[in-house]
Amino acid sequence: MLSNISRRSVLSGTAATLFAAACATPALALSESAARNLVETVVGEINRVIESGKSEAAMLRDFEAIFVRYADVPIMAQYALGNDGRSATAAQKSAFTDAFQGYISRKYGKQFREFIGGRVEVQSARQIKAGYEIRSVAYLQGEEPVNVTFLVSDRSGRDKLFNIFVEGVNLLLTERTEIGAMLDKRRGNIDQLVADLRNAG
Repeated sequence: MLSNISRRSVLSGTAATLFAAACATPALALSESAARNLVETVVGEINRVIESGKSEAAMLRDFEAIFVRYADVPIMAQYALGNDGRSATAAQKSAFTDAFQGYISRKYGKQFREFIGGRVEVQSARQIKAGYEIRSVAYLQGEEPVNVTFLVSDRSGRDKLFNIFVEGVNLLLTERTEIGAMLDKRRGNIDQLVADLRNAG
């Protein structure tokens, strides 16, 4: 049986490893059908990579490409860095965003093999202030069904995933906490955090 942490890791990866703060204004152009289609597209692409038979290194590169294509990475990275980002330079923020996308892709991508033979079924959608909340159920072999909620927004100008909840657990908030702890160990040195993130996950 998968542990709760492992199951959350697998399912967060299913969303292309995704996560960010709620936006201040409602999405106007984003529709319910577009939000649902985005989630279904992401899940479909991830499943194709899982079933491709490629090496782990090649799969991780594919997962990162999916993450960049469908997730609002800059917003997610900004949220994950938290208040420490206020003192960061533009160059540091850019470097952190780049390191963050690779770190997230590796961390959750390595869990995807556990998802072979599983599926995610979209159940419902509802509009929220930030965009749309897409509720789904994930089925893993030999496990009880797990509730997974994807958040989608077009705040960046394109329809993008920006967070995921697995059984009510906010995975982007979890990453913010973990990255904050990593930064504390480095006494607030963002450059060192970036360097370490490039090899983490």
